[in-house]
Amino acid sequence: MYYKWLDQRDEQRAQRGEEAKLPSAFRIDSHLAFPSVDQDTTIDEFCHLAEQSVSDGKYFDLPELAFSDCRLDGEWLTFPSLVATAVEQNNTVWARVTQSGAKNKVLVVFHHWNASKWQNTISKFFSRRGITVVEMAMPYHFQRSRPGADYADDMLSSNLGKTMQSVRQGVLDGRILIQWLKSEGYGEISVLGMSLGSWVAGLISAHDTNVAKTSLFLTAGSLADMVWEGRATRSIRQSLDGNIGRPIFQRAWAPLNMENYAHLLMRPELDLELVLGKRDKVVPPEISKNFVAALNKTGVGLRLTELNCGHYTLGLPQYIIRAGLKLNAQMNRSSFSL
Repeated sequence: MYYKWLDQRDEQRAQRGEEAKLPSAFRIDSHLAFPSVDQDTTIDEFCHLAEQSVSDGKYFDLPELAFSDCRLDGEWLTFPSLVATAVEQNNTVWARVTQSGAKNKVLVVFHHWNASKWQNTISKFFSRRGITVVEMAMPYHFQRSRPGADYADDMLSSNLGKTMQSVRQGVLDGRILIQWLKSEGYGEISVLGMSLGSWVAGLISAHDTNVAKTSLFLTAGSLADMVWEGRATRSIRQSLDGNIGRPIFQRAWAPLNMENYAHLLMRPELDLELVLGKRDKVVPPEISKNFVAALNKTGVGLRLTELNCGHYTLGLPQYIIRAGLKLNAQMNRSSFSL
């Protein structure tokens, strides 16, 4: 009876705001995904470029000293994004900094898709314990939202190139933020990603050795599989149907699949922790298991917590407290050890 109620609560939360998520036209727009491409391509050419981006390992590379234009005004840090988009507001990165009075540890937080409020509880909890918290607005969220938009459909959509551009933008923005933190003398840098934010946080962690600890809540490896199967992305799947099959979709978004970077996420000097929901319909457990299997294949031990909750019911006290305790324990570990 309890789990039936839990599932119903998750479904009710999923339905909230669903009327704004309308199917949109399927587009390739390869020039948005790949800066070196100046014209559109076929889907086969797009997939080739995507797979090439994984093999050459440069898709999320960042120029040195990219943080030079960062400005801190009170609690707000702003800087220009390296990725220029058609939405002017999105081209300035905003991050909220909750100072702790110390610089030995900092936690960078990447929120979920369509987040509407900042993580006050997390910020207050850790800042009072000597850990500065920096929450970065992901592309097309908060101050970066497209004027008049009901939700962040520019961040995740059936436009293959635009979604690739948006996730890459979020990763590069996060890496600039980390550069700035290092330049300001912050020591141990940790990242926390939730749901869609876990892809941004995970891709940053795979490509930026400045990250010492990573916690990914409600995550999986393949973003394409999450969109294809997930409860929150039905309108996107509807737009994809008849235009692209799942195998091609997986190839097209290969750079966004964290399974392709499992060896980087499981490097010995990175403390990685996953928190998953066994009843999750947004990030189904089946695709999370594929990610876990890819990580375990590296032969390095993985810290994994599986809670018997759904995607949205993770926020209930009996589950979020356990997840928070895992994060707190990770933040307090002096070094990586299993």
